[in-house]
Amino acid sequence: MNRFLLFIGFTVLLPVAAAAQAPAVASHLGAPAHQQSVLEFQTALNKEFRDPQESPLTAAEQKTFTTLPFFPIEYSYYVEATLVRDSTAQPFAMETSTARRPLYRKYGELRFVLNGQPQHLSIYQNQELLKKPGFEDYLFVPFTDLTNGHGSYGGGRYIDLRIPAAGTKTLALDFNRAYNPSCAYNHGYSCPVPPAENRLSIAIPAGVRSDH
Repeated sequence: MNRFLLFIGFTVLLPVAAAAQAPAVASHLGAPAHQQSVLEFQTALNKEFRDPQESPLTAAEQKTFTTLPFFPIEYSYYVEATLVRDSTAQPFAMETSTARRPLYRKYGELRFVLNGQPQHLSIYQNQELLKKPGFEDYLFVPFTDLTNGHGSYGGGRYIDLRIPAAGTKTLALDFNRAYNPSCAYNHGYSCPVPPAENRLSIAIPAGVRSDH
């Protein structure tokens, strides 16, 4: 399934093989196992970029593509976050890079400590994706941080998660799995803009890098 099927006119951000590897709960990995899991994620993501059916790159760019640029894998950017669900939030029209306004609902909030500082990020559910068999449990975390425009894509990045089992109170949040919107590579896409509540005031030098 293709992460980058977010062309203008489409209303669904579809997760893909790389996203499917995202840990659902914070059964916290040790450093060696975490390193291996991120390397597998990066391999899957690079594979998508090489696949003409999935890649956001032009045909010419695909011919010369070798690998995405990644920040060094850092175990400290793999955190156990407290999940605070929100059962009362109503669907809203999320801003995108175009006039398209897909409906999302705030599923809840992730609260965590990073570099000694308390942080929080909202997580969202795409309402159209709920209707697609096999994708009912996908969650979406768009965010910005102080690396945007200074080592990472200026428009922010995304992390994909899955809904954990009922009663679960934590989620593994791994910034090493942060990836760029398809708009970072091709303006023919319509990409969600991270809401103001997800603008982190710290730098996250982890995940996919970018010179833009």
